[in-house]
Amino acid sequence: MPSVTRTERLNAAAGRQLQRVRDFVDDTEPAALVVVGIIALSLLTAFVGFLAVSNLTVLPFLVFVAATGYGWVRHQEETALILTLTMTVSTLLILGLIIVFIFRESVPVIQYETATVYGVEVPGLRMFIETRWDAVADPVRYSMAPMIHGTLLVTVIATAVAGPLGVAAALFLSEIAPAVVRELVKPGVEILAGIPSIVYGFIGFTILSPWASDQFQTTGQGSYLFVGIVVGLMALPTVVSVAEDALSSVPESMKSGSLAVGTTDWQTMTSITLPAAFSGVSAAVLLGVGRAIGETMAATVMLRGVPRLTEPLVNVFYGQETLTSLIARNYGEADGLQMDALFVAGVILFISVLVISIGAQYIEWRMRSKLGGEA
Repeated sequence: MPSVTRTERLNAAAGRQLQRVRDFVDDTEPAALVVVGIIALSLLTAFVGFLAVSNLTVLPFLVFVAATGYGWVRHQEETALILTLTMTVSTLLILGLIIVFIFRESVPVIQYETATVYGVEVPGLRMFIETRWDAVADPVRYSMAPMIHGTLLVTVIATAVAGPLGVAAALFLSEIAPAVVRELVKPGVEILAGIPSIVYGFIGFTILSPWASDQFQTTGQGSYLFVGIVVGLMALPTVVSVAEDALSSVPESMKSGSLAVGTTDWQTMTSITLPAAFSGVSAAVLLGVGRAIGETMAATVMLRGVPRLTEPLVNVFYGQETLTSLIARNYGEADGLQMDALFVAGVILFISVLVISIGAQYIEWRMRSKLGGEA
């Protein structure tokens, strides 16, 4: 029964959208419909020509520009509608093409790294069950295990730094700090987000790494611990800003009602404000996690650039390589299967972010259900 209900809901939504299209066609002047059609068709033709690397791509693009200019003067409302629609569709198409491209480019090395398990050939399995990366000496291997291990350690450490500190700072700014302090501190936090990652990495390389090498008696510079701390500090402004906005959006009536029944400010924050803003706060932390996973320059500058596992695996005082630093360090000179292996690293990063996004949506759905919202 639930599946039938869901199907009926989707059919009803599709029917409403179709009816909206019919109403738009019926209510719009024929001349405006012609302009809208030319805009959409010329943009689609220009997009196809761009993909085909055609020298004639500029012609439909010029038609699109001319039709848009004419439509904006004579039929502004309809032109604005078709422009927003085409831009949205173009965004989805570009995203789809990027996904197809990175997956297609990774196929050759996945086939090369095929492993046999109980007589069954599994493409790409050897990249995850072996730990050797060597693009020169035989046997040539492109294992992703060391880089996945490094990325996981850096992400966990960065999340441990940015998550608690970011949410605590957001609670302070939203619920405790005076208005004057909030107006001064929040812009400063947002400015930190604009500092280039190479600056963070350079500070980590010139200050933190030498200090850590001296204090912990490690050979050479570069450790997952301090890369994670630096990346966590880089993600901190994002977590603070987004979480503070989410906490500030909680209706004042909910907080006042809690205080009216005798709860303390701390109890109100933990039992009312945080649960009500949980989806926004979790999105803030997940954005920080995404920043940690995708960080390139700081990791590239601070790590050793050696694609191997640390011994033992939980040793965070040595840092070898992450997925992003592998791509940044090798894409300029990579060729053939090595370049395809870099695309595999990109695919792993993409899937990781996708899983995080799905997890965030699931958490939000569960919280809405718990608070009695729409499931």
